[in-house]
Amino acid sequence: MPNILVSAHATDGLIWIALGSLLAGLVRGFAGFGTAMIYLPIAGQFLTPLGAVMTLMVIDSFGPLPALPCAVREADWPDLRRLIFGMFLCMPVGIWVLITVPADVFRSAVSLVSLALLAALILGLRYSGRLSAPKIYGIGAMSGVLGGAVGLPGPPVILLYMASTHAPAIIRATTMVFLVAFDVIFFAMAGVQGLLSGATLVLGAVLITPMMIGILIGTWLFRPAYETVYRALAYVIIGVSALYGLPIWG
Repeated sequence: MPNILVSAHATDGLIWIALGSLLAGLVRGFAGFGTAMIYLPIAGQFLTPLGAVMTLMVIDSFGPLPALPCAVREADWPDLRRLIFGMFLCMPVGIWVLITVPADVFRSAVSLVSLALLAALILGLRYSGRLSAPKIYGIGAMSGVLGGAVGLPGPPVILLYMASTHAPAIIRATTMVFLVAFDVIFFAMAGVQGLLSGATLVLGAVLITPMMIGILIGTWLFRPAYETVYRALAYVIIGVSALYGLPIWG
């Protein structure tokens, strides 16, 4: 264990990766979203694609825990089962892409997906059609592929499942439980394929501290009267991080 801990602390760019974790937590604290879109473009500069996604899964799995029991009670379980089943079937495809593509392709994909989602959020784009059971399976499948490949399972849910006719509280609860299930299944599949690394998991554990500090600061800074300002600031930070992640800066 000490050797693994030393290896984690000796990671190239650890200060920048920790800063990415801190910024991701800060934005999550005052805006409630954006963790992966901020962290992955930065971490992807220094870690392998698998390492970047794996550490994200570790640090991101702790944030929802306090609210998880309530979310489990409020979630729409028929929809949740469909989402998880679709995700489970298609995640292996995403993981295969993750461990196959070169690092610069991964960085470009993460940044471009983040920028596309950012544009959709700014423009207020949402799916407005009826969500039938097959479509919900499809949303889960898209999340499985996108999450497995670039660590971003959220965009299909945000852009498509948010069109559900459920009350906002039920949609939030269902989404939260689904994303936690994604983390659990991702770790299980990675473990079965022998992809888990002790040093990477320890590094993720080390990065929990700056993430939580960021969340605490962001939550402390948040003032409901200035929600629009915080959202705009989150968009700016996400945009800068995504542009920084593009492999065009030398």
